[in-house]
Amino acid sequence: MANIKNIEMKANQVAQVQEKLKKAQTVVVFDYRGLTVEEVSALRVEARKQGVEYVVLKNAIVERAAKAAELGDAFFDYLKGPSAFAFGYDDAVIPAKIIKDAIKKYKKCEIKGGLINGVVTDAAGMETLADLPSREVLISRLLGSMMSPLSGLAIVLDQVAKKNGAPEAAQEA
Repeated sequence: MANIKNIEMKANQVAQVQEKLKKAQTVVVFDYRGLTVEEVSALRVEARKQGVEYVVLKNAIVERAAKAAELGDAFFDYLKGPSAFAFGYDDAVIPAKIIKDAIKKYKKCEIKGGLINGVVTDAAGMETLADLPSREVLISRLLGSMMSPLSGLAIVLDQVAKKNGAPEAAQEA
């Protein structure tokens, strides 16, 4: 009886992880060896603040979930040794940034690889993603570049109006 409950529990875990893999914009897989309990706790707090789910899962459960989600064999290469996972649901860049910042700060763990919108990506791809500006910064840059021509046009029109308006003011006097 206990064995059946254990199988059901693991099947439930696999289904939950499969749902997370499908729902997440970004999944960062990293080796957390060497981090102290305090460092892991600080990493969890920072991740939670930014809307990222940090979990340590058994590789066998993640592998079964990845097979069910049809992620491909390349993802299984990252499931060797101790693995922690950072799931980002809202912003694709934030999980990679948090993990990269932790690696810089603690100088202990390393990114193995991960997923970006369901596509398997190696460690170099995840680090490149981490170097991108956040979504808010990209949106503000886009809006700024869209407003720049309009601002320039407004300035030119204002200068033209001032030039054309100046002689009229002199004639009236």
